[in-house]
Amino acid sequence: MISKISVALLFAGLVLASGPTDPSVVPQELVGVGIDEKLGTQLDLDLTFMGADGHNTSLRPFFSKQGRPVVLVFAYYTCPMLCSMVLNGASQSFRELSWTIGNEFDVITISIDPRDDWQLALKKQQSYLTNYEKSATGWRFFSDYAGHAKMLADQAGFKYKWDGTKEQYAHAAAMIVLTPEGVISRYLYGVRYKSRDLKLALTEASQSRTGISFEKLLLYCFHYDPNARSYVFFATNLMRGGGALGVVILGLILWRLFKSENEKLRMAQ
Repeated sequence: MISKISVALLFAGLVLASGPTDPSVVPQELVGVGIDEKLGTQLDLDLTFMGADGHNTSLRPFFSKQGRPVVLVFAYYTCPMLCSMVLNGASQSFRELSWTIGNEFDVITISIDPRDDWQLALKKQQSYLTNYEKSATGWRFFSDYAGHAKMLADQAGFKYKWDGTKEQYAHAAAMIVLTPEGVISRYLYGVRYKSRDLKLALTEASQSRTGISFEKLLLYCFHYDPNARSYVFFATNLMRGGGALGVVILGLILWRLFKSENEKLRMAQ
C-alpha cells in the first residue's frame, strides 16, 4: 500500500526537478532538494563504485567507447515509489528507440543510498535488462562505494536529502545525458521521457561522431527549450539552411513521422 509520505515525496520529486527550491514554498525537509543544472561540467570518471558483479570499478572504462554517449540515472534500490517510476519510464523510452543500449549508447544507474549492496544492484540490473526486451549489455547498475555517489551527484547538480524520520530520500526525477567523455550535455526531467527528446539528446551528446544521420538533420531543426523542457521546432535554422535543403529536411521529418504513425496504427490493430 502506497503511503501518504510516498505520494508526497513523489510530488516533491517531480516539482523539485526544476532546480533550486524556495524555502517559503516547500516543506523544510525538502529545502535544498532538486537539480542545479551544470551543463558542460566534466564528471570525475575516476570515482569508484561497486558493480553488480561485486567488484569495485571506476566509471572510466564505461566511457569513450566508440563515441557512445551515456545516460546517467541516480536512484536507490529500496525506493518505495519515485525511483521505480523514473527507471520504468526510462526503460520504456529506451525500448521505443531504434538505437540499442550497448550499441549506440550506454546507461549507468547509481544508487545514492550507501546501504544498497551489490546484490541489490544485480537484482535491479537483471530485472530491467529483462524488462528492456532487447539483447543489451550496456545498462549497468552500481552501488555506492566510499561516499562516491554523493560526490558524483554533487558534481552533476543532483541534490537529494535523507529524511531519518520517514527513512526515505527526497530527490528529483531526471535522467542526465553525458558525452562519451563524461561531460554533462542535457537533463531530461520527469518520470516519462519522449523517445524523440531522448534520441535528440543522445545525438547532441555524440556530436564527435562522423557522418550525417537522420537524427543530426532532426537536431538541426529542433533545439532544446529550457522552459518547455523539451526539444521544439526551430524554424530559424530551417530557413537559414536554404530553400532546397529546408524542403529536403522537412520532407524527411514528415516522412519519418508518417511512417511512425502508420507503424503505431498497425500495432494497435
